[in-house]
Amino acid sequence: MKILNIFFTLLGVITVIFFLFQVLPGDPARMMMGQNEDEQQRNIINSKYGFDKPVLHQYFFYLNDISPISIHSTDRSDINFLSRDKYSYINILKGDNFALVLKFPYFRESYQRSGEKVSSIIANTFPNTAILALSSIIFATIFGLLFGIYCALFKDSFADNMIQFFSTIGISVPSFLSAIIFAWIFGYVLSDITNLNMTGSLYELSDSGEYYELKLKNLILPSLVLGIRPISIISMLMRNSMIQTLNQNYILTAYSKGLSKYKVVVNHCIKNSLNPVITALSGWFASLLAGSVFVEYIFGWNGLGREIVNSLNNLDVPVIIGAVTVISLSFILINIFVDEIYKYLDPRIK
Repeated sequence: MKILNIFFTLLGVITVIFFLFQVLPGDPARMMMGQNEDEQQRNIINSKYGFDKPVLHQYFFYLNDISPISIHSTDRSDINFLSRDKYSYINILKGDNFALVLKFPYFRESYQRSGEKVSSIIANTFPNTAILALSSIIFATIFGLLFGIYCALFKDSFADNMIQFFSTIGISVPSFLSAIIFAWIFGYVLSDITNLNMTGSLYELSDSGEYYELKLKNLILPSLVLGIRPISIISMLMRNSMIQTLNQNYILTAYSKGLSKYKVVVNHCIKNSLNPVITALSGWFASLLAGSVFVEYIFGWNGLGREIVNSLNNLDVPVIIGAVTVISLSFILINIFVDEIYKYLDPRIK
């Protein structure tokens, strides 16, 4: 059932994006030629990438390329299956004119980077986005839980009210605005003190230009910016959930048995208050993978989000579809993983 859910979700995402770019203004062939516009060259590009074929024709052959099980033509003169020599595959069933093959999904080649496969672009950029999202959610989880627990234990105190106030501001401010403010303050105005740059990626070319070196300091500002909103959500959810849990009968029973406040909070209250937080974490981690687009672009982070922006500007449809498909798959897998965590935290869900 879960496999069917993954299949139909990805199919829906791919279908929407594919047809969306069919109705949007713009000609990928003209974008690829740039200033060297020539009608004959344009016809060649249209024929090579199938732009001259009906939309449904292009759609079904694109699905054929990205599907793990594809249909190939055994007729070498058949131009409808030009992709068959672009990847390795294993024949499952072979007929007179067609063959059923097993392969890795083929997202084709970039329109703007001649000969470079979309899968290679995603492989080079997605790990950077995943590292950025993971570091942000770890930062948000640690401080969000600490703030939430503190606010629940010291409800309506001055510190509780201040944390709630700043959490509301953190939720309200868009990430791209926070990115601009943080980059300007800590990467420009206070750069001599912080030793941080306004822009930079995880790996940068060395001063000698001979190799790429790891620059972990470039991870600090974008991680903080991406972590602002989830830390606010997590702290509020943890606070409210713990306040409700502290008023439950089994907590009162634990106190009546003589257990200390520390043991009651650690052994009984925190674990039973985590369900809404886990829900928020799963959603926010998946959202950070997709929502890092503008933050990556502002900080010059070489990730999948920045690649999506550049591809949108150039109508590089294969890169966009491939990137969004990977992000959608990440959403689904994270949700499945969270379902299993729920079963551990609350056996009643089984």
